[in-house]
Amino acid sequence: MQAGKLEDARQDFADVVTLAPQLPEGHVALGAILVQLGKPEKAIPELEKALALKPGDRGTEANLATAHEAEARDLASAGRLADAEAQFHAALGFLPVLAPDARRSELEDELGSVLAQEKRWPESEVAFREALRLALPDEKTVGPHMHLGVVLVEEKQFPSAIVELNKAVDAAPDNALAQMQLGRGLAAAGRDEEAEPHLREALKLSPQLPGCALELAMALQRLGRQEESIPLFQQALGADPKDAQALTNLGLALTQTGKAKDAGPYLSQALAERPNDPVIHEDMGVAELQQSHFDDAIIQFEKARELDSANPQLHYDLGLAYKLKDRTDDAAKELAQAASLDPTLPDPPYTLGILYMQTGKLDAAAAQLKIALQLRPTNGDGWAVLGSVLKQLDKRDESASALRKAIELMPDQPGPHITLAGVLAEDGKKDEAAAERKIAAGLSRSAVNRQRAMLNTNAGNQALQRGEIADAVSRFQEAIAADPGYREAHAQLALAYSRQGRSAEAATEQLKAESLHKTN
Repeated sequence: MQAGKLEDARQDFADVVTLAPQLPEGHVALGAILVQLGKPEKAIPELEKALALKPGDRGTEANLATAHEAEARDLASAGRLADAEAQFHAALGFLPVLAPDARRSELEDELGSVLAQEKRWPESEVAFREALRLALPDEKTVGPHMHLGVVLVEEKQFPSAIVELNKAVDAAPDNALAQMQLGRGLAAAGRDEEAEPHLREALKLSPQLPGCALELAMALQRLGRQEESIPLFQQALGADPKDAQALTNLGLALTQTGKAKDAGPYLSQALAERPNDPVIHEDMGVAELQQSHFDDAIIQFEKARELDSANPQLHYDLGLAYKLKDRTDDAAKELAQAASLDPTLPDPPYTLGILYMQTGKLDAAAAQLKIALQLRPTNGDGWAVLGSVLKQLDKRDESASALRKAIELMPDQPGPHITLAGVLAEDGKKDEAAAERKIAAGLSRSAVNRQRAMLNTNAGNQALQRGEIADAVSRFQEAIAADPGYREAHAQLALAYSRQGRSAEAATEQLKAESLHKTN
């Protein structure tokens, strides 16, 4: 054995226990060599015989703990988690109860990991806390803190989870997995902005860390930064082309950035992986809707509704698709069902109100719009529409009140002023009506100027991309002449000036852009 000839040693020790079965040292030696040979399941019976022959022997108990520990790890690797759990408990039973104790701490951590894989969160939490209690004072407890943090996230104990995950990162800031788990915990707690730097750091430390690119992509998507999320979803798919979650979210991000046609193949692949996932059918329907493929959108939404009939959003999506297809009765039924399933959602009654208005059911339209505006009082368009409906119902006081609310929320829109002018004129308030029309005329001119500024800025951006700097400068200057308050035109003119080497003029335009940004 000392010469490293383990198999020869095993045979000799086997002969010993055959010749002298009552000799405990023979069983101990054979058990120890079997552990070294990676056969803990055969070692355990031999060591148990030795302990029966010499009860309480600390050396034999230590060897038994080692054998059970090795067997537990083999079983865990093979996915036999219940058997692995039993072996970890057995190993702990043969170790002296000490505090602190590095070996018991490690075993408790591994036991907790097995329990966590079985989603037995409370029991795994106990094991990880015990691992931390037993850890040596100068020991870096990255693993137990991280594992406990992950379990607490699963139990939705987010403040405690983030404390533990921060301890793991503090102990080992270069540990990519610890950084990723802290990012995941923060994201699960709804703190995506704080999660982003940790997920980026994890990806920087380990670019191929499984799941990290996907976690970062989803955080960015929730933050509304769809364009940034797309290459990260693609990176995630490079590691696992059949990841249904990455396929689905990439398809959604492409749809949200106006690339619904590009989203289709990814969503189709996701459906091939999960044909009965209502979320994928819903996202496919949204992509079809964006392309005005109303019949195809309806097919997808109906399938999603069939799979998850209690989801109010699916009824709303289907109702909207029916509305766009002019199936008004079907649309009204689905929108009403969405509102019934979740009375706190403002969109179903709002869209239902629009539908009733378009079909001439003005009283019903006003009732639904009022419900929607109680749920979302900051909807300026909703107040404008309600004001128009009430005007048609000859409820002039209510109409004027709604329109003034719309004007308060949308001071730059001419429409509510025009409608309010009509209401005031019907009330005989000619001077007030004339004042509203004058305001509307001024706002209309501003809107035209802003549109002209946007068109010229877009043309300037295209010229910049072609390298036609002088033409770009001219376009941006035209945009500013049309609307001096259009921030993007100033910012892009600064960029064009800098490419011409006109640094002083570039700095001036940049300052104007920043000033407008602060004002807005």
